[in-house]
Amino acid sequence: MNHLTRRPRRNRKSDVIRDLVQENHVSVHDLIYPLFITEGQNQTVAIPSMPGISRFTLDRTLDEIGQCMELGIKTFAPFPNIPEAKKDRFALESKNPEGLYLKAVSEIKRQFPGVILATDVAMDPYSSDGHDGVVDNGEIINDASLEVLGQMALAQAQAGADIIAPSDMMDGRVAHIRNILDKHAFYNVSIMSYTAKYASAYYGPFRDALESAPKHGDKKTYQMNPANSREALIEAELDTAEGADYLMVKPALSYLDVIKLLRDNSNLPIVAYNVSGEYAMVKAAAQNGWIDGEKIMLETLLSMKRAGADIILTYFAKEFAQYLKK
Repeated sequence: MNHLTRRPRRNRKSDVIRDLVQENHVSVHDLIYPLFITEGQNQTVAIPSMPGISRFTLDRTLDEIGQCMELGIKTFAPFPNIPEAKKDRFALESKNPEGLYLKAVSEIKRQFPGVILATDVAMDPYSSDGHDGVVDNGEIINDASLEVLGQMALAQAQAGADIIAPSDMMDGRVAHIRNILDKHAFYNVSIMSYTAKYASAYYGPFRDALESAPKHGDKKTYQMNPANSREALIEAELDTAEGADYLMVKPALSYLDVIKLLRDNSNLPIVAYNVSGEYAMVKAAAQNGWIDGEKIMLETLLSMKRAGADIILTYFAKEFAQYLKK
């Protein structure tokens, strides 16, 4: 038998050794938990396409946050389910201080001042067109959309948001939002930019949750082409220059190469959004007994850390935290 000088298996020979040399770890502190908030009281509405995830009325949202904080989750990304009757072309409901979203942000911060809220800036939850920008004759108008998004971001900061997360993919929105926040002395409110948000088929269950699918057309003129990765570097360069504090890649699992690309070319924190379709596929396969859902969850989140994500926005956050408590 040949004498082997190098035997990599020596570093795999026991649980203790494997833990000792493990290169990447996922911590509950790395995670942001998305929450879906709906109108009403004392209601939890299951989302069929996202097993284990529900829409919560505000009172139930507060209960859910309390449970999650006991598990160590401290950062949340709330998303609103707005009734169709309150939607219009210019997303006016997004600025209503007595509306669902801003009232929820304010109340969460009042009851849980230690939590961090990363609030969503995009028109689609409030838009009668279901798009992330102002629609005129079927075209998404970039600069007119910036005005709406800027006012939306300001209203969220006034309500108590810690991090503003523009998910719209309009050109120049980071600079516009930073300008408005600074003009109103919200210097410490961060911007988590959806830097490389792809026109992906993985968003289906999320649109079910918010009932916010486009009424016509698609989002390909503003979300990125899944075939492109170098384009993500252009977006990252612009967002950084415009004042972003975090750079996000969405989706995550099919875009690990883009996460790695941004990690290798930026010193800003990189966020991976483990989106609804990625979550739903794992849950569906696990329910059918085809995979071990818990092990796939762990491997999925670890792959995103290994690719270079500092932070993971994931619907698995609570389940992962419960796993760590076992």
